[in-house]
Amino acid sequence: MSDTPDSAVRTYTEQHRAAFLADLAEWLRIPSVSAQPEHDGDVRRSAEWLSGKLAETGFPVTEIWETPGAPAVFAEWPSQDPDAPVVLVYGHHDVQPAAREDGWSTDPFDPVIRDGRMYGRGAADDKGQVFFHTLGVRAHLAATARTTPAVHLKLLVEGEEESGSPHFRALAEERAGRLAADVVIVSDTGMWDENTPTVCTGMRGLAECEIELSGPGQDIHSGSFGGAVPNPATELARLVAALHDTEGRVAVPGFYDGVAELTGTERALFAELPFDEETWLRTAASRATAGEAGYSTLERIWARPTAEVNGIGGGYQGAGSKTVIPSSAFVKLSFRLVAGQDPERIQEVVRSWVEDRIPAGIRHRITFSPATRPCLTPLDHPALQAVARAMGRAFGTKILFTREGGSGPAADLQDVLGAPVLFLGISVPSDGWHGPDEKVELDLLLKGVETTAHLWGELADALR
Repeated sequence: MSDTPDSAVRTYTEQHRAAFLADLAEWLRIPSVSAQPEHDGDVRRSAEWLSGKLAETGFPVTEIWETPGAPAVFAEWPSQDPDAPVVLVYGHHDVQPAAREDGWSTDPFDPVIRDGRMYGRGAADDKGQVFFHTLGVRAHLAATARTTPAVHLKLLVEGEEESGSPHFRALAEERAGRLAADVVIVSDTGMWDENTPTVCTGMRGLAECEIELSGPGQDIHSGSFGGAVPNPATELARLVAALHDTEGRVAVPGFYDGVAELTGTERALFAELPFDEETWLRTAASRATAGEAGYSTLERIWARPTAEVNGIGGGYQGAGSKTVIPSSAFVKLSFRLVAGQDPERIQEVVRSWVEDRIPAGIRHRITFSPATRPCLTPLDHPALQAVARAMGRAFGTKILFTREGGSGPAADLQDVLGAPVLFLGISVPSDGWHGPDEKVELDLLLKGVETTAHLWGELADALR
C-alpha cells in the first residue's frame, strides 16, 4: 500500500481497531438510560467515563457540564493554527431502556461481537457514533504528522437526548460562548444502507399540540338531548376532517408561508437513491402510500411539512353501546416542519384555525409542547462538500444525499450559535435503534473513523 494520507489513515485505524472496540464495549456496559431514574448514577458514570477517555485521547480540555437533569460532556482541542475554523461535534451518551425480555438475544448491556457486528444498547445510537471521533482524531494526527487538529475541535455530548433533551436548549444558551463554532457536526444519524453511503443535509422541525373540546357538563342521554345540543366528539371529527384538503395539503391558512421549496437538483439527487416503494411499505407495515399530491414518497417524508393525528378520543370506549353525548373529546396533533417555517408562527396559525372553527356551545383548550426548529444545509455549502469529500475518501465511492424525516436537538445549536449544522453518521436502518438487538456494523464504524480523520483537513481547507 502506498504511503498516502488516505492509506496512512487506514493503516492506523486497523492497527488500533482491537483496542478501540474494547473501549467501546466497556462504555456500552454502562446502562446510561436517562429515562429511568434508577439509572441516574449510571448516566453520570457514563459522562465520567467519556470525559476520562477524551482526556486519554489527547483533548487538553474535558469538562462535565451539569444540568438540572443528566450531565453533558464538553471537550476542546485547540489547533496550533490561529486561523483554523472552529468545529463543534454533537452527540449523546444516554441510551434507550433495554432488557433481555424485550426480545434481545443477549444481555443488552453486555455487548458481543457476531458476524462483524457489535450488539448492545447504544452501539449505534449513539455511543458508537460518538466514539469513532476519538480514534478518528488520533488517525488524523498520525497521518498528517500534526500535534494538534487542523481545526479547533470541540465536542458536546449530552445526557438527555433519549428523554427529549429537556435542558439542552438552556445549556446551549448558557454556554454559547464556549460552544461558539463556525460549523456543527452532528454524529447521531445514519446512511441510506450498507452499500449506499450518504450524507444527510437536514432534519424537519416539530410542533405538537393537544386540543380538547368540551360541551355538556357531563355525558348526557343521546335520545333526550341528541340533535339539540352540540356534540364535542362530532365537532372534533369535523375539525380533524378539515385538517387536509383533497390534495393532501394541510388546510390551515398560513401553514406553508416561508416553506423552502425543493429545487430540481435536490429532487434529482433524491431520485438517485435506490428506493423501492414496496420494500418501504413493508417496513412501514402499510398497504399504500398517501400524502401531498405532486411529491414522491421520499420528498414527502424528508422535505415537505405535514400534519398528523397521533391520538384521538372521546365518549364511551367500552364494550357494547352506551348512548351518550360525551362531555368532551380530544385529539393530539403533530406538525413536522421544514426549512423556512417558524414553530412559533405555526403555533399561532394552528391556534387561530382552531378558534375559527369552534361553534357556539363548545369550549376548547389547546396546549402546545416545546417545539423543535427545522435545519437544512444548502447543497453548495463548502462545509457540506467537505463532509462528502471526506466520506468519499473513506468509502471509495460516490456519496449521495438524503434528509431525515424526524427531528432532534441539532436545530437548537443552529439557532443559538448561528452556525450551519451538518450530519455525519454511518448507522444503517438494520441497526435497530431503540429496538432489541441494536447493533453497529464494524466495517462501517471503522469507515466513520476514517471519515473523521479526513474531515478535519477538508474542513480546514474549505472554510478558510
